[in-house]
Amino acid sequence: MSTKERTKTDTSKKYASLYSSLTEFQMNGFFIYFFISELFSELKDCDEDEQRKKIIEMNDTVDEMNEEEFESIFTEEIFDKISKMIEEKKLLMKNAILLLKHVGYYNVLKNVWNSCFLRSSLGERLSKMIIEEEKKEKEKNEIILADLCECCLSLNFGYQTKFISTCVPCLLKVSLNKEENEEAQKEVEMALLALSNIKPIHNVLKDLYLNEIKEIIKHHQEHHNLTRLAYQSVWQFLIYRFFNDKSLNDIVVNELQFVGEARRELEELTKRVDWKKKKEEEKRKKAKEEFVLMRWLHTLAIYFSCCRLKNEEFAGLIGGVVQVYRAAKGNNEEIVRECVFAFKTAAENKSVKVEDLLKGGAVDAVLEEMQRPKLDDKIAFYSLKFFTNISNRLEEKKKEEMEEEERKITKRKVFEEMEEEGYKDVITCFHEIIDFLNKRNYHKLSMNISDYLVNV
Repeated sequence: MSTKERTKTDTSKKYASLYSSLTEFQMNGFFIYFFISELFSELKDCDEDEQRKKIIEMNDTVDEMNEEEFESIFTEEIFDKISKMIEEKKLLMKNAILLLKHVGYYNVLKNVWNSCFLRSSLGERLSKMIIEEEKKEKEKNEIILADLCECCLSLNFGYQTKFISTCVPCLLKVSLNKEENEEAQKEVEMALLALSNIKPIHNVLKDLYLNEIKEIIKHHQEHHNLTRLAYQSVWQFLIYRFFNDKSLNDIVVNELQFVGEARRELEELTKRVDWKKKKEEEKRKKAKEEFVLMRWLHTLAIYFSCCRLKNEEFAGLIGGVVQVYRAAKGNNEEIVRECVFAFKTAAENKSVKVEDLLKGGAVDAVLEEMQRPKLDDKIAFYSLKFFTNISNRLEEKKKEEMEEEERKITKRKVFEEMEEEGYKDVITCFHEIIDFLNKRNYHKLSMNISDYLVNV
C-alpha cells in the first residue's frame, strides 16, 4: 500500500469512526453541523496537499449522509464560511471547487430544494468569478469556467437565467468527452447532472444545445459510454426544454427514439434496485439506482405533459412504469407515488390513447392501489384524477383518438375492469366530486381522503 493510500485509509478510519458514533446516538442537525465545522477548522492550518486529502475525506462523509442530514449541514451559514475562508486564503480555490463540485453533485442527487447557496456570499462570489472569466478575451481558463458553472448550477434549484447562455455550452463541451476511463465518465456525469438542474421554466435557446445533445445521445446509443445517471440527465435536460419549445417533439420521439430508450432504462433499473432492504440503515439511505429511477419517472411525467405526438410504443412505456410500480409496492412509497403521478399525467395527454393505458396495465395498477387499506393522500388524489381524466375522455363526443365503435369497446373494457375489481359504482362517485376536486388541490382535501370513495 502506498503512503498516500495508507494516509487516506487512516484518515478515513478516523472520520468514519467519529461519524458512525454520532449516527449511533441518532445525531441531530446541530451535532452534524458541529462535526463538519470541526473539519473545516482543520483545513486552515494545512498545506495544499494535506488540505486536499481532508476535503476528499470530507466528500466521503457527504456520501454517507441522508437528505435530512445533508440539508441540515449545507446551509447559508456554511456557504458563507467557505467564502470567508477563500477570501482569507485559508482555503485554496481549487480545493474549494473540489469540495463544492462534490457537494453540488449530491445536492442534485439527493434532490435538496433550497436557496441557501443563492443567498450566500459564496453564491455571489462564484457568480462574479463566472462573469469575470467569461469577459476575458484572451487566456480564458475553460476548465475553471466549467467547474464554476457546474458548482453554481448543481448547488441551486433555480439558478439565474443570465448565466445559462454561458454555462450550457461550457458544460456540454465537457460532456462531449468520449473517453471511457472512470475519471472521464465521472466528469461527464457531473457536468450532465448539473445541466439537468436547469429547470423547465428557463428558456434555453436551441442553438446553445441541440446539436451537442443529439451527438451525446446518439453516441451513447451506439457505444454505451455514459453512466446510467449521465444518460438520464442528458434526457432530463432535453425533456425539460419541451415546456418552451414544442418543435422538439419530432426530434425526441422519432429521431432520438425516447420512448424505447426510457422503457429499456426503466426495465434495467427495476432489476438493479434492491427492493427488499432489511437493515434500517439501508432503508434510511437510498441507493443510487433508486435516485436514477425516481428521476426517470419524474422525466416521464414531464414528457407525458408536453409530448403531442402519438406513438405506438406508448403502451410498452406505460407497461414499464407498471413494472416499476409492482416492484416498488410495499417497498418504496415514494416511487409508488411517482408511478401513479405518471399514470395520471399520461391520462391527461390525448396523444396517449386510453387503449394504451389499458394494454400497459395502468388501469389495473391504479385500481389495485386504491384498494389498499390505507391510502396515501397524494396517491389517492392522483388516482381519482386518473379515472376522471379517462372518464371525461371516453365521454367526449368528438372522435379525437378513435372511431366510435372502438371508443365504445374501450369504454366497456374500462368499466368491466372496474366492475371486476369491485368498483362498479365508483365512476359515479368520481363524477359527483369532480367539481370539488377541480376547485381544490390535493393538499386542501381531508386527510381521510378515502372518505370520498365509494366502498363496494
